[in-house]
Amino acid sequence: MRRFAVVGHRAATAGDFSLNDLPGSAGRMDILCRCAAASLFLSHGLRRDAECYLVLCGEPAPPKTVLFRGGEVRSLSPDERSVGGMIKSALAIPCGALFRESAPGIYVRRGGLERLLAEVSIAVLEEDGSDVRAAPSLPEGFLLSDHENFSPEECALIEGLPRFSLGPRSLHADHAIAVLQNELDRRECGWT
Repeated sequence: MRRFAVVGHRAATAGDFSLNDLPGSAGRMDILCRCAAASLFLSHGLRRDAECYLVLCGEPAPPKTVLFRGGEVRSLSPDERSVGGMIKSALAIPCGALFRESAPGIYVRRGGLERLLAEVSIAVLEEDGSDVRAAPSLPEGFLLSDHENFSPEECALIEGLPRFSLGPRSLHADHAIAVLQNELDRRECGWT
């Protein structure tokens, strides 16, 4: 299983945002939508072996986590509006400490990064980590941040986790996921 977790520092935690304004009214939810799509989609198909955790830290009720499971998702398109609509629907249902399914393969719960780190084996993807191509093996989970750096509190939570880099340049989170998926595909198929 491949797992990707993305922290959305300003991402809305209620479903009252406009799908016509994902960057503004939803706190840069557009970034998280692109990350979910990069985690789950292939050309003309879904990655059934992938999960994407979106850790939403914005108002009005942070934190919440939305989970997409590629092996279960139905009726999802890779565009921002479609993914945003599924997130909006997930946030509209009451949720508690356990994941609650809002649509096939899409779940929501209360709780954020600290809880996720206690449950999922994960490494941090950042610019100053070890070269991913030089690593003899890679973990099954990777953590990224949205357009903002990890907060001091988040840095304290992830201190000591393995860190990997995709290269000498900083990439957008969704691009980083696509590049990493390619690296994992190459390894899986023996192209290294």
